[in-house]
Amino acid sequence: MATRKGRQTPTQSRVLPYSKTHGDEALQLYYKSGNKPIPWQVEQIRNIMAYNEDGLWVHSKYGIEVSRRNGKSEVFVVICLKWLADGKSILYTAHRTDTSHILWERLKRIIEKCGMIIESSYRAYGKEHIYLEAGGRIEFRTRTSSGGLGSGYDLLIIDEAQEYQTSQDSALKYVVSSSENPQTLYCGTPPTVTSAGTVFAEFRKSVLQNGRPNSGWAEWSVYELHNPYDKDAWYETNPSLGYILTERKILDELSSDELDHNIQRLGFWTEYNLKSAISQKEWDGLKVQSIPEFKGKLYVGIKYSSSGATVSVSIAVKTKDGKIFVEAIDCQSARMGTGWIIRFLKDAAVNKVVVDGKSGQDLLAEDMKKAHLKQPILPKVAEVIVANAMFENAITAETICHNNQPSLTQSVTNCEHRTLSGGFGYKSIKEGVDVTLLESLSLAHWICATSKERRKQRVSY
Repeated sequence: MATRKGRQTPTQSRVLPYSKTHGDEALQLYYKSGNKPIPWQVEQIRNIMAYNEDGLWVHSKYGIEVSRRNGKSEVFVVICLKWLADGKSILYTAHRTDTSHILWERLKRIIEKCGMIIESSYRAYGKEHIYLEAGGRIEFRTRTSSGGLGSGYDLLIIDEAQEYQTSQDSALKYVVSSSENPQTLYCGTPPTVTSAGTVFAEFRKSVLQNGRPNSGWAEWSVYELHNPYDKDAWYETNPSLGYILTERKILDELSSDELDHNIQRLGFWTEYNLKSAISQKEWDGLKVQSIPEFKGKLYVGIKYSSSGATVSVSIAVKTKDGKIFVEAIDCQSARMGTGWIIRFLKDAAVNKVVVDGKSGQDLLAEDMKKAHLKQPILPKVAEVIVANAMFENAITAETICHNNQPSLTQSVTNCEHRTLSGGFGYKSIKEGVDVTLLESLSLAHWICATSKERRKQRVSY
């Protein structure tokens, strides 16, 4: 039986049209080393090295997001061979010294196997370089080091791009300015809660959503959180699974941190550190003229304000056409107590309830227990971050719909991001507008999108 292979084409990409590429020439050099690339690597090499009628790179900037241990650095190795053979200069940067040293070792070994003559090679950590007799040169730097940044280069490589910061970009982006045909390549995984970088996520958004000029992007990712043991998701987001990556290796990685697994192994983007607000145009584009046909029970999101002054309740429900309908129930003063919330939960056909806000969540949970209602989910900060990211992703993907409630529209379209433990939450930009309406809506959408309806068991004789 043939070994199952990972998906070779990106789950999401933007590649500008081209008819010519130096990719095959680069691959011919690589073959001399006795190595053979994986099909997805071949496609990305061809895309990156595409050129137009003027001989300029079709993509002067190109980003690749693929999970760890899939061999994305080998794409750089192949591209560097061609640039070096043509006498060009390269600056390779990484977040960690170990990463840049490993690539130096790998590239040096491949160069020697290809029969290319090295004039000088320096192996000191953080200052590695390879100079070819034919004139090509590559220097390796960690981005904590400023060494070598004053020199001019033709190609700039940003590895571990999820950690690439704006301050670093301000210095590095000019090192290729003097080249007649410069190119910048980004490669990494989606940022985690602890990632400090913002440039990679912002570049991704500018390419996929806004069609950034002369730029390309390829990613292997899931749109929503998946069960860590979902093998279909493994194969969808790891193109080298079945080649150099195995199911056993992934199983050995699994831990109780579901979010980290989704980010680092399944390519889940939480949109950390983005500063965009939800626009009136975006929200208006999701309204429906009539209430859609629902499928299943309601999911309820409840948010207490940080001051403890107000509490909002919203609902989400799946529709038969595959979307999620969202609606606000009410926003009340917390002094009104929990009675109105309890009555609503008793009367409605509710599947799950999620409650956030330390000022009131424990009290409400206790009152729900006394009322013999199923206990609510009290989300962790990381889950709130995911909920907000999923909500905005759904707006972009147009998988949300609503009935244009004035109070809800006012809350959604008058917000901006606030920093929340490495991710983002919301705050109002208009006096008198209660952001808890939006926050409760985001929670309701999250629990609805990530929950699976129980199927009724059928018994036949």
